[in-house]
Amino acid sequence: MKIGGFQKTTLIDYPGKIAASIFTVGCNFRCGYCHNPDLIDGRNIILEDEAKVLEFFKKRKNTLEGVVISGGEPLLQKDLQDFIMQIKNLGLLVKLDTNGSNPQKLKKLLDQKLVDYVAMDIKNNLSSYDQTTNIKGSGKNIAESIDLIINSYINYEFRSTVLPDLHNEKNIEEIGIMIKGARKMYLQSFRSGVTLDEKYATKRSFAETEMENLKTLVLKNVLSCDIRFY
Repeated sequence: MKIGGFQKTTLIDYPGKIAASIFTVGCNFRCGYCHNPDLIDGRNIILEDEAKVLEFFKKRKNTLEGVVISGGEPLLQKDLQDFIMQIKNLGLLVKLDTNGSNPQKLKKLLDQKLVDYVAMDIKNNLSSYDQTTNIKGSGKNIAESIDLIINSYINYEFRSTVLPDLHNEKNIEEIGIMIKGARKMYLQSFRSGVTLDEKYATKRSFAETEMENLKTLVLKNVLSCDIRFY
């Protein structure tokens, strides 16, 4: 496992659980507004020692309730399944953050009951996926991953980081249609700062009133939608 970041305790990344978070290196998308650009190729990152990370989990298994595996895109990791099995053998829950681009690998993890919670990022409506991710054909597997998650046994959430430069009311309403019937959706307000593409570093976010309006559009098709401001 290429682990580029390790947070020993988090109370917010796994809803309702005391967890630790790891951040894997490598992503197959190139979203300009990404706030973890160093994780995309890992060139400027010193990798965490996998054995030491697992040893920490072992020592804290009676304190921690779960582990969040984020990125980057974790499903790019060839040894992800083995890594998760070691976590599960400690009696810990596993939450997976994914961009939904690899439904085949996601299905394998779900079929083997190796994940307990999935958070899938919805980058945009399907017609705007390539523009948002800067990768041609990036939206082709998204619908399949959405279907897998909605029809699975696990807890899940969908989430979209939204900003005026890439999202409008039409986009957001179509995202809601994409995940029609989903139990949980989060609209995450973009925040300025370090981004993969410098042009996004100072871009504005939606105002709170605008976010509330977008939330109303999502709620036409999903059971619950909340707003996250970071």
